[in-house]
Amino acid sequence: MQSLISLHTIGLGLVLSVVTAAPTVAQQGERVGKAVAEIERLDALRSTLAATFAQTGAPADQEAFGRVCRPVGMAMQQGARENGWIARQVAIKYRNPANAADAEAERALHQFRQDPALRAMTLRTKLDGKSGTRYLRRINVEASCLLCHGKKSARPEFIARNYPADRAHGFRVGDLRGAYSVFVPDAP
Repeated sequence: MQSLISLHTIGLGLVLSVVTAAPTVAQQGERVGKAVAEIERLDALRSTLAATFAQTGAPADQEAFGRVCRPVGMAMQQGARENGWIARQVAIKYRNPANAADAEAERALHQFRQDPALRAMTLRTKLDGKSGTRYLRRINVEASCLLCHGKKSARPEFIARNYPADRAHGFRVGDLRGAYSVFVPDAP
């Protein structure tokens, strides 16, 4: 059984919509809340680092990637290790095949595309035979993202070289880039 809880931004507030509820969602509340807070922190970090980088006028090169995108991914993995989560960024138009969305994430990304106000959702699900809650939080393209995710012909050379099968280009500001995905296993 899957439960869907979605957060919509309306004006300056958030509205929580519950489609179905499972008792284990309530039991997981605190643990999932911690994952939500961590993802919000990481997205703010991503946005700040990218905006700061874009303002400097520095070239979008391998070194810039190491200062902007890599710290977010590393912090996400550290949080996952410390808390027993499984976390990754997922997308349909991915650069790294390890970030390809699984079927469940594809459905969530489709919902995000259909409803731009849908900011995040949780699903009761199983992963590797374990029951838990999966939190998915949209990632939107910001102007600073276009340095690496804009026109295919304008991508930095290191991206074209390191990711020959790159699908993560052709975006515009406001497009859905992908989602953060955090699986929080049920407490033993």
